[in-house]
Formats: sequence, structure tokens, C-alpha cells
Amino acid sequence: MKPQQPVSARRRTLLLAASAALAAPLAVHAQAADDIVIGGSIPMTGVFAFAGIGINAGIADYVKIVNDAGGIKGRKLRYVPEDTGYKVDASVAAFKKITSQNKVNLYYGDSTGFAKTINPELDRGGQIMMAGASFATELNDPAKYPNQFLVGPDYTEMFGILLKHIAKEKPGAKVAFVYSDSEFGRDPIEASEAMAKKLGLSVPVKLMTPPGSVDVSTEVIKLRRANPDYTIFHGYILAPIPEFVQQGKQMGMTSKWMGTFWTMDSSTVMKMGEAGDGFMGVMPYRYYYDTSAKSPMLDKIRQMRPEYQSTAYTQGFLTAMLFTEAAKRTLDAGKPLDGKNLKAALNTIKDFDTGGLIGVPITIKGNSIPVGRVYTADMKAQKMVPSSDWIKLD
Repeated sequence: MKPQQPVSARRRTLLLAASAALAAPLAVHAQAADDIVIGGSIPMTGVFAFAGIGINAGIADYVKIVNDAGGIKGRKLRYVPEDTGYKVDASVAAFKKITSQNKVNLYYGDSTGFAKTINPELDRGGQIMMAGASFATELNDPAKYPNQFLVGPDYTEMFGILLKHIAKEKPGAKVAFVYSDSEFGRDPIEASEAMAKKLGLSVPVKLMTPPGSVDVSTEVIKLRRANPDYTIFHGYILAPIPEFVQQGKQMGMTSKWMGTFWTMDSSTVMKMGEAGDGFMGVMPYRYYYDTSAKSPMLDKIRQMRPEYQSTAYTQGFLTAMLFTEAAKRTLDAGKPLDGKNLKAALNTIKDFDTGGLIGVPITIKGNSIPVGRVYTADMKAQKMVPSSDWIKLD
């Protein structure tokens, strides 16, 4: 008799499992109807994977924090990402797949190309508000991109923050612009030259190179001839910046060297080695290890993830925070969660505390958050240290 007991117990388990499986679709469906869905075209592989992996973790962690605290007005957040390999066609396919299988209210896009390509679809559908990895100046236009926003300053505003810092530190300084021959690279150049002049700075040289080029000796000679006080790089991640800095220093240049967001992650700058000591740049967020002021949200991140998290992680985390705040405000107003209402709610954000991720309260008037701080690389400490107060643009 004894051997039969496990069989009947097993049968009972199988029957329970079968009935649970039959009931599951109904339960899942009932729950899913209430979920607030964040879709994501996330580059987990390909050239931008270093950022995509961080972004993905940042969004997922904030979603967990919200859900562990009971969700938004009792509704859970659900994050549905797809890998895009940082290709626009794959990103569009991911968007179509995610939106066909879920009622999506919020979406994270992986690139400027995708943001521009999918914009007519966002306008037509009217159900989704989107943010993403792009800080393209073109997207900072509420008339053309009414359902999108940038989680920080646009590229022209990043230059503006750097130029304001330069004008304060060395009035009348000479500033060189070095940028890649790409849409990303060319984006802020023209407007920033005009802004430099307005601030009483001169731009004696602008140099454009192929993205990721390594042989820059000819350009370095031109740069040395112009003898700038500051050189701002844009449109690159790393190469050819270390080559410029190394060769410039060998030729006796005394320029200060600067970068914009996608160059300024701590791990990227540290790869410059000795040449990177003193490298400066603009960052809209506090670094993971920055304990110079109270930051309860960074404390929470450090508890969840005791190892260094990139600035891409912070960008994903903050995006999810602002998505959540827009959804909460829309629901509080008793309005449906569609693109127009979510964006209108986002634009009511005034003097908002990000828990210290950004060091000053933020206000979102249009499509960007025009605030940032200048940090400098300290190679001995292996850290980026603040060199300015938080700079807000009007």
C-alpha cells in the first residue's frame, strides 16, 4: 500500500497545477488590465550595450521600488523590455511587438533615430508618452514632439552649461569644438557657437572627425595652432578623445579638456588613464559614489546594488521615476493615462525633488530638464569630483 501514496499525492499536485494553469490566464488578464505598462526598446547587445544594460537595470529597480510600496494608487507598474541591438528597425519592431501585446502608456526609446521614426506613430495613437537615451536638440520641441521628453538637458543645453561655467571661470576664453561627423556630433555646434559669442567667448577652431577615428595627428596640429583655453568634445563615447588629449599634452597644449553626457560616465573617463586626469564635463545627475550631499535615492540604489552603477543606470532610474510621477498626477486628476494627459502632467512638475539624483529641485517646462553640473576626473581617487555648483539654464 505504501508505494501508492506518493502516486496519489503526485496526482493531486498535477491536478492542482492543471487547474491553476487553466485559471491563470484569467487571473493574469484581470491583473494586467490594471497594470501601468512601461515598454522599452533597450540596446542590451551591440555597440551601445554598455548603456543599455545600465538603463535596463535602472528602470527595473525603480519599478520594483514602486511596486514594493504598493504601486501607483493601487496599480502595479509592469516593465516590458526588448533588446534592439541599437538598430532603428529592430527598435521599431520591438515597439510594435510590445504595443500589440500590451496596453502601453509609457515607453523608453534607445536612440534619436528611433525617437524621430516612431514619432508619427505616437502622435497617431495618442496613448503613449516616451522618453529615452537621446538628448537630441531636435526632440526638445513640444510642438513637433508633443508626446516625448528628454531626461536631462539637450546637447545644446549641455554645451550651454559648459560655456556658462567657462565664462565664469575665465571670461573671454577661447573655446575649441571637436565633434564627430554624425548627426549626434553636429547637433549642438551651430547654436553653441552663437551662445559662446553671447557669453563673450571666442571659438577659434571647430574640428570635425569621423566617429571613432584614431589617427588625429593632423587635427591636433590645427588645434595646437588655435591654442584654445578649453576644448569641448562631442559626438563620441571614448575614441578619439584620449588620442587628442595625449598628443595635445605632448605638444605642450595647456587647454582644459571637456566632454558631454555619453563620454562622462566614470568608467569611460577612467579608461583614458593618465591623460584623463583633470578631464572635465557636464553631468545632469550625481555619480553613484557622490556623498557630498544628502541623496536618499542614491542611498537606496547603493543598498540595492553595492557595486558601482553607471550614469546610464541613473538615467534609466530617473526616467522611470518621472514616468511614475506623471502617471500619479494624471490619475490624481481623474484623467485617462494617454500621451497628452501624461505629458501635461509631466509639465506640472515644478521644484520637484528627485531624492538627490539631481542636486537641485527640477522644473519641466518643455521637453527637457536644462540643469547640470561640471565634474572633473581625479585619477588618483578614480572618481569624478564636482567642479561647479548645479547650473540651471533659463
